[in-house]
Amino acid sequence: MELNADFSKRVVVHGDETEWVKSPMPGVERRMLDRIGDEVARATSIVRYEPGSHFSAHTHDGGEEFIVLDGVFQDEHGDFPAGSYIRNPPTSSHTPGSDDGCVIFVKLWQFDPEDRTPVKIDMNKMGSVQSADRPAVSIMPLFQDDRETVQLETWDAGAEIALDVPEGAEFLVLDGRFEESGDTFRAQSWLRLPKGARLNAKAGPNGTKVWVKTRHLRFVEAPQAT
Repeated sequence: MELNADFSKRVVVHGDETEWVKSPMPGVERRMLDRIGDEVARATSIVRYEPGSHFSAHTHDGGEEFIVLDGVFQDEHGDFPAGSYIRNPPTSSHTPGSDDGCVIFVKLWQFDPEDRTPVKIDMNKMGSVQSADRPAVSIMPLFQDDRETVQLETWDAGAEIALDVPEGAEFLVLDGRFEESGDTFRAQSWLRLPKGARLNAKAGPNGTKVWVKTRHLRFVEAPQAT
């Protein structure tokens, strides 16, 4: 399966306009944002766990990165409320689920195969710092290595945001809204910009919180069979 698999194009998906698709596990549904592959796939999705639903134990050969958007995600490593940012690197394993239900934004098979760095951050408890070169932006660093930079950005109300992304970027709205290229982005709206693009956005009247990943679209590969 290929969905939004041309990484030379700008892609916009509004989560609240996208149908839920059943997964192989009862009680777990997905809104697919981009995908290369079938059940084993390089994938970006919004996933909903119904109360009491769980996936079977499994290993993430290609790594897993996710944000809890609503509810509490659970596995044997802990309970992760909305606002949690998690990276489970290649070779890590768990049994995910949710007793009361949850919604997560998740990326699969997009890690450096040699990455072994787990990350567990409660963004509700982390502070932000003022951007040195963008005065209307505050930044909460989440992860950085040779391949990518991940951060939570808070854009002041009405701020005009200009950002060059020579190596591509993704943006997921967590709170508030912004305008960009004629589109209105709100909670669970996702924007992917190709290499060499420029973001020209204007934050909404109440400001905007946006998860931002940059530098990573140099590395786009389908999962390798094992």
